[in-house]
Amino acid sequence: MARDLTASVITQLQAASVEVGILFEGEFASGWVRLWSGVGSLSWDSKTWTGTGNLLGISGIDETAEVRAAGVTVSLSGIPSDLLSAALGDARSGRVGRVYLAFFSGGSIVADPILQFEGRLDVPAIEDGPETATISISYESELIDLERARERRYTPEDQQIDFPGDLGFDYVASLQDAQITWGR
Repeated sequence: MARDLTASVITQLQAASVEVGILFEGEFASGWVRLWSGVGSLSWDSKTWTGTGNLLGISGIDETAEVRAAGVTVSLSGIPSDLLSAALGDARSGRVGRVYLAFFSGGSIVADPILQFEGRLDVPAIEDGPETATISISYESELIDLERARERRYTPEDQQIDFPGDLGFDYVASLQDAQITWGR
Protein backbone atom coordinates (compact mmCIF):
# COMPACT_ATOMS: atom_id res chain seq x y z
CA MET A 1 0.00 0.00 0.00
CA ALA A 2 1.38 3.41 -0.90
CA ARG A 3 1.82 5.77 2.02
CA ASP A 4 2.04 9.53 2.14
CA LEU A 5 5.24 9.97 4.11
CA THR A 6 6.29 13.37 5.36
CA ALA A 7 9.77 14.72 4.59
CA SER A 8 10.88 14.22 8.21
CA VAL A 9 9.79 10.54 8.14
CA ILE A 10 11.68 9.97 4.88
CA THR A 11 14.75 11.61 6.45
CA GLN A 12 14.46 9.29 9.47
CA LEU A 13 14.16 6.22 7.23
CA GLN A 14 17.31 7.21 5.33
CA ALA A 15 19.34 7.85 8.49
CA ALA A 16 22.14 5.51 9.56
CA SER A 17 20.28 4.59 12.75
CA VAL A 18 16.58 4.87 13.41
CA GLU A 19 14.78 5.09 16.76
CA VAL A 20 11.23 3.75 16.56
CA GLY A 21 8.44 3.21 19.02
CA ILE A 22 4.95 1.76 18.99
CA LEU A 23 1.95 3.74 20.23
CA PHE A 24 -1.38 2.12 21.10
CA GLU A 25 -4.66 3.80 21.91
CA GLY A 26 -7.84 1.95 22.72
CA GLU A 27 -11.32 2.99 23.73
CA PHE A 28 -12.72 1.30 26.82
CA ALA A 29 -15.87 1.82 28.92
CA SER A 30 -13.99 4.06 31.38
CA GLY A 31 -12.32 6.11 28.62
CA TRP A 32 -9.29 6.00 26.34
CA VAL A 33 -6.12 4.10 27.23
CA ARG A 34 -2.93 5.36 25.57
CA LEU A 35 0.29 3.36 25.89
CA TRP A 36 3.65 3.43 24.17
CA SER A 37 6.61 1.07 24.04
CA GLY A 38 9.06 3.37 25.83
CA VAL A 39 9.63 4.44 29.41
CA GLY A 40 7.95 7.45 31.03
CA SER A 41 5.23 9.73 29.73
CA LEU A 42 5.09 10.94 26.15
CA SER A 43 3.08 13.84 24.79
CA TRP A 44 1.78 13.72 21.24
CA ASP A 45 -1.38 14.99 19.54
CA SER A 46 -2.32 16.88 22.75
CA LYS A 47 -2.58 13.52 24.53
CA THR A 48 -0.42 11.85 27.16
CA TRP A 49 0.82 8.33 26.44
CA THR A 50 1.99 6.12 29.31
CA GLY A 51 5.25 4.24 28.84
CA THR A 52 5.12 0.47 29.37
CA GLY A 53 8.62 -0.51 28.30
CA ASN A 54 8.77 -4.18 27.33
CA LEU A 55 5.43 -4.97 29.05
CA LEU A 56 3.49 -3.95 25.90
CA GLY A 57 3.33 -6.45 23.05
CA ILE A 58 1.86 -6.09 19.57
CA SER A 59 1.40 -9.03 17.21
CA GLY A 60 2.50 -8.78 13.59
CA ILE A 61 0.46 -6.48 11.39
CA ASP A 62 -0.30 -7.98 7.98
CA GLU A 63 -0.71 -5.77 4.97
CA THR A 64 -1.69 -7.18 1.59
CA ALA A 65 -2.77 -5.86 -1.78
CA GLU A 66 -5.97 -7.91 -1.66
CA VAL A 67 -9.12 -6.87 0.18
CA ARG A 68 -9.35 -9.05 3.27
CA ALA A 69 -9.85 -8.65 6.98
CA ALA A 70 -6.76 -8.71 9.16
CA GLY A 71 -6.37 -8.42 12.88
CA VAL A 72 -3.85 -7.54 15.54
CA THR A 73 -3.43 -8.56 19.17
CA VAL A 74 -2.30 -6.10 21.83
CA SER A 75 -1.00 -7.62 25.06
CA LEU A 76 0.02 -6.07 28.35
CA SER A 77 1.93 -8.18 30.84
CA GLY A 78 2.87 -7.63 34.46
CA ILE A 79 -0.62 -6.56 35.56
CA PRO A 80 -1.36 -7.23 39.25
CA SER A 81 -4.02 -9.93 39.63
CA ASP A 82 -6.34 -7.68 41.63
CA LEU A 83 -6.69 -5.29 38.67
CA LEU A 84 -7.78 -8.01 36.22
CA SER A 85 -11.52 -7.76 36.84
CA ALA A 86 -11.43 -3.98 36.44
CA ALA A 87 -9.46 -4.25 33.20
CA LEU A 88 -11.72 -6.91 31.71
CA GLY A 89 -14.88 -5.15 32.91
CA ASP A 90 -13.93 -2.13 30.80
CA ALA A 91 -13.43 -4.09 27.56
CA ARG A 92 -16.42 -3.69 25.23
CA SER A 93 -16.73 -5.40 21.88
CA GLY A 94 -16.72 -3.03 18.93
CA ARG A 95 -14.68 -0.23 20.55
CA VAL A 96 -11.88 1.38 18.51
CA GLY A 97 -8.19 0.54 18.81
CA ARG A 98 -5.24 2.05 16.89
CA VAL A 99 -1.56 1.18 16.55
CA TYR A 100 0.96 3.80 15.38
CA LEU A 101 4.63 3.62 14.37
CA ALA A 102 6.59 6.63 15.65
CA PHE A 103 10.10 7.88 14.90
CA PHE A 104 12.18 9.43 17.68
CA SER A 105 15.27 11.55 17.99
CA GLY A 106 16.70 12.33 21.40
CA GLY A 107 13.64 10.92 23.16
CA SER A 108 11.04 13.06 21.40
CA ILE A 109 8.82 12.34 18.40
CA VAL A 110 10.34 13.65 15.16
CA ALA A 111 7.28 13.51 12.92
CA ASP A 112 3.65 12.50 13.09
CA PRO A 113 3.43 8.77 13.79
CA ILE A 114 2.12 6.59 10.98
CA LEU A 115 -1.17 4.79 11.57
CA GLN A 116 -0.38 1.08 11.12
CA PHE A 117 -3.69 -0.46 12.17
CA GLU A 118 -7.17 0.63 13.16
CA GLY A 119 -9.86 -1.83 14.13
CA ARG A 120 -12.59 -2.85 16.51
CA LEU A 121 -12.13 -4.70 19.79
CA ASP A 122 -13.02 -8.35 19.37
CA VAL A 123 -12.03 -10.60 22.26
CA PRO A 124 -10.05 -10.05 25.47
CA ALA A 125 -8.17 -12.99 26.99
CA ILE A 126 -6.23 -13.49 30.23
CA GLU A 127 -3.24 -15.58 31.18
CA ASP A 128 -3.30 -15.52 34.96
CA GLY A 129 -0.13 -16.22 36.92
CA PRO A 130 0.37 -16.43 40.70
CA GLU A 131 1.24 -12.74 41.11
CA THR A 132 0.81 -11.05 37.76
CA ALA A 133 -1.21 -11.61 34.62
CA THR A 134 -1.14 -10.90 30.90
CA ILE A 135 -4.16 -9.43 29.12
CA SER A 136 -4.37 -9.91 25.36
CA ILE A 137 -6.97 -8.04 23.38
CA SER A 138 -7.71 -8.90 19.76
CA TYR A 139 -8.71 -6.18 17.33
CA GLU A 140 -10.25 -6.91 13.94
CA SER A 141 -10.36 -4.77 10.83
CA GLU A 142 -13.75 -3.33 9.94
CA LEU A 143 -13.62 -5.53 6.82
CA ILE A 144 -14.48 -8.49 9.07
CA ASP A 145 -18.11 -7.33 8.79
CA LEU A 146 -18.09 -8.54 5.19
CA GLU A 147 -17.73 -12.12 6.47
CA ARG A 148 -20.60 -11.93 8.98
CA ALA A 149 -24.05 -13.24 8.14
CA ARG A 150 -26.80 -10.65 8.13
CA GLU A 151 -29.56 -11.30 10.64
CA ARG A 152 -32.47 -9.71 8.79
CA ARG A 153 -35.89 -11.27 8.22
CA TYR A 154 -38.82 -10.56 5.93
CA THR A 155 -41.14 -9.63 8.78
CA PRO A 156 -43.22 -6.53 9.50
CA GLU A 157 -41.03 -5.78 12.54
CA ASP A 158 -37.84 -5.93 10.51
CA GLN A 159 -39.34 -3.71 7.79
CA GLN A 160 -40.23 -1.06 10.40
CA ILE A 161 -36.52 -0.67 11.27
CA ASP A 162 -35.74 0.81 7.85
CA PHE A 163 -39.17 2.10 6.80
CA PRO A 164 -41.38 3.13 9.73
CA GLY A 165 -45.07 3.12 8.80
CA ASP A 166 -44.65 0.80 5.76
CA LEU A 167 -47.29 -1.94 5.82
CA GLY A 168 -45.97 -4.01 2.89
CA PHE A 169 -44.76 -6.96 4.97
CA ASP A 170 -47.96 -7.11 7.07
CA TYR A 171 -49.46 -9.28 4.31
CA VAL A 172 -46.54 -11.67 3.72
CA ALA A 173 -47.68 -14.18 6.39
CA SER A 174 -51.14 -14.46 4.84
CA LEU A 175 -49.59 -15.27 1.44
CA GLN A 176 -47.98 -18.43 2.82
CA ASP A 177 -51.20 -20.48 2.71
CA ALA A 178 -53.00 -18.52 -0.01
CA GLN A 179 -54.52 -20.46 -2.91
CA ILE A 180 -53.80 -18.51 -6.07
CA THR A 181 -55.33 -19.67 -9.33
CA TRP A 182 -53.65 -18.60 -12.52
CA GLY A 183 -55.41 -18.62 -15.84
CA ARG A 184 -58.97 -20.04 -15.75
